[in-house]
Amino acid sequence: MTVHISQRGKEYLETARTLLRAAKTMTDHAIAGQLKALADDYERRAEKASYVDAAKARSAASAEREWT
Repeated sequence: MTVHISQRGKEYLETARTLLRAAKTMTDHAIAGQLKALADDYERRAEKASYVDAAKARSAASAEREWT
């Protein structure tokens, strides 16, 4: 199954990548771990946002077909 990533999902993924880059430069392992956990959360948000956005698009397309 191919998952299309919405624009909002892409923005979440970019934030996750930024957090991971910052985590790699940290000398404090506790803070690095927190940044990695936050990056994981943003990756989950990206997946959820893409799923929700796709569902909204399908719903809008369905409603449009009903009107035509």
